[in-house]
Amino acid sequence: MDLATHYATGPAEAARLARTPHGRLEFLRTRELIRRFLPPRAVVLDAGGGTGVHAAWLAADGHEVHLLDPVPAHADQARRHPGVTAGIADARALPVASAGCDAVLLLGPLYHLVESAERARALAEARRVLRPGGLLAAAGISRCLSLLETATSGALTPDREERVRAALDTGVYDGHVGFVPTHWHTAAELHREIATAGFSGTTVYGVEGPAWPALDVAGLDRFDDLADSALRAARIAERDPRLIDTSAHLLAIARR
Repeated sequence: MDLATHYATGPAEAARLARTPHGRLEFLRTRELIRRFLPPRAVVLDAGGGTGVHAAWLAADGHEVHLLDPVPAHADQARRHPGVTAGIADARALPVASAGCDAVLLLGPLYHLVESAERARALAEARRVLRPGGLLAAAGISRCLSLLETATSGALTPDREERVRAALDTGVYDGHVGFVPTHWHTAAELHREIATAGFSGTTVYGVEGPAWPALDVAGLDRFDDLADSALRAARIAERDPRLIDTSAHLLAIARR
């Protein structure tokens, strides 16, 4: 299934970060981490930015935000956000002038591009359009996601065990927990790919931290009660080599 078909027929992408507790935690932490490093009034390219969930708050913060996504319906929704411009493009071939952006976000492309050579192309394009010293924020899905999600939800059944193990061992995710086949990273692998692409000062952060599966078990009704504690845990664990991969997502911060 191609991305346009998946996003046209699956759950609404605009609500992805709101419909589960770990999605809400992912949104809060991703926003927190990007705000920590983004300079004021930056020119931001949100490549593969979906419906503009992050572009919206970036524009509200006073940044100049342009979003590109390969799914036309996503671009249509994104351009409805005040202060956001949007177009249709692939992260591997950005229709953007070289050295024109203060920051590039790759919050989806690196897991949708299942071949390492294709991820390298997207990273090379991000580096090309960044100004010297510009900020890269690139997300990956953690290889631990399926293991932790299925184990805590009771879905780690004998027939699913080998598929969960394969995702953990190889990063090849086959869709067994309800998402299109993608590539899942370890923190070390994500760091290596970005450093190899020529970026400097690469640091990888765990996004949700170790408490996200418990939030999902508790349910949306308990999120407001439990979120502060989960956020504190995520900050404590964000760079701990023993815990970073327990996050559902990873976020690499680097400079051109």
